[in-house]
Amino acid sequence: MADSAVAPPSLRALLARADLHLRLVVDEAELPAGSIDRAVRWVHSSDLADPTPFLSEGLVLLTTGTQFADAAPADYDSYVGRLLARGVRGLGFGTEVVREGIPAGLSAACLAGGMPLFEVPYRTPFIAVARAGAEAIAAESYARRSWSLSAQRAVSLAALRPDGLSATLAELSRQLDCWVGLFDAAGTLSTEHPPGRLASPALDVVAAEVTTMLRRGTRAASTVRPGDTAVSLQTLGRGGHLRGVLALAADDLDHEARSVVTAVVAMAALALEQQDGLGRAIGTFRAGLVQSLATDDPALARRAGRDLFGPLPTAPVVVALTPAASARSTALAEWLELRAQERRGEVFFGRGDDGLVIVVPAGARDTLAEVADRFEIVVGCSAPTGYDAFSAALTQARTARDRLATPGVADFADTARAGLLAALGSEAARTVAAGALVPLRSYDETQGSALLETLDAWLAHDCSHEATAQALGIHRHTVRARVAQAERVLDRDLSSFGARAELWAALRLAQ
Repeated sequence: MADSAVAPPSLRALLARADLHLRLVVDEAELPAGSIDRAVRWVHSSDLADPTPFLSEGLVLLTTGTQFADAAPADYDSYVGRLLARGVRGLGFGTEVVREGIPAGLSAACLAGGMPLFEVPYRTPFIAVARAGAEAIAAESYARRSWSLSAQRAVSLAALRPDGLSATLAELSRQLDCWVGLFDAAGTLSTEHPPGRLASPALDVVAAEVTTMLRRGTRAASTVRPGDTAVSLQTLGRGGHLRGVLALAADDLDHEARSVVTAVVAMAALALEQQDGLGRAIGTFRAGLVQSLATDDPALARRAGRDLFGPLPTAPVVVALTPAASARSTALAEWLELRAQERRGEVFFGRGDDGLVIVVPAGARDTLAEVADRFEIVVGCSAPTGYDAFSAALTQARTARDRLATPGVADFADTARAGLLAALGSEAARTVAAGALVPLRSYDETQGSALLETLDAWLAHDCSHEATAQALGIHRHTVRARVAQAERVLDRDLSSFGARAELWAALRLAQ
């Protein structure tokens, strides 16, 4: 992380102060690595046998050893153990105040526990050591605030460049000395600095968490730790209209570093909102091209869209349609925009009257399957067609889409094979069918007859009284009588094909 030349407050920094005359008693080589380089939050003094209730983590403790007047070896071990458990960074012993030198038991306990122990000579007052620690802490705090202001100015200047968003993220990466990535609203990594610094396995974990956050649709922050790398994630944009996610591979950012990140988040969100305005304009243009294609004349769409989007997919094409309202329609449009740029001439899309219209070559339907799987929606697909029958293909796609209840690709060919009644099988159609059969059901219930069963068998056997009688195990005159009774109940003449077809359809839909 970029910073000034001010040394951070640590025990090493205190020991380096020649005016304090401090001396490390325990050899640094025998201490855990980095013990004297850990950050020190304050310097405190106490001669209590157990000062830990009054201490906080990250302190250097000074003592004159009054509490060790009658100490046994075990007392030293317990004392040092309590300090270590509380997170004390080092122990300074003031010699020649209460006793000469440092107790051997204390030195042994510190060596065994890995506690840095240093001597504070009689000529160095504890207040001088405490003041030196406070000065180092204040100097480091001032340096961090200065760095934060400088870093925020640097990222603000980067935002003024033509490639403002990418330049801002690159500057943030430089200031924090970490990997920075920007994922778009579709969950695709669109920008990273430095490129390739985050390994693929770790990037896959991050991308999965980004997708989860975007699917929730609410503003949120999260942290994932693929291996030894901690990656912080922050959504960009408003709840219900997320524009992407900012990712940083950085551990333990302090307040100043977080303020820089906050500034970048605000600038990135603003930049993405500005891009969104441009995206809406392009989306309106795309919608106009879809309306032009729906006239079954592709000439205008070809001319108008060639320079901006490239050529239309080569016929025969498949026309697809997504649901009219989707919580992630913006993310889907952005994802398709990327695919259209990568595969110019292979994908075209635009907003239709009741969903997003997608056009791909008949032999390249994998994009449609990916859309359905990635965004968990139904995608209705037409049969292969030419642009001169685009409107009919759009109707096919709509029919197929509306017949499938679960996410996936709905092919019109499957709908066609299911028959005409399957296409009519809406809730409204079933309600009308059930209503048409109410008189027969009521009659059967009150009279104990079997008019519905008889009519169903009669129609299934091409209205043959003989065949129906054999199927039901009754006399043909009984069949004839029941059909006549059904005509009276329904007040309809069942001798015509139209009346029989309507009754058959009602029986099928009601089932």
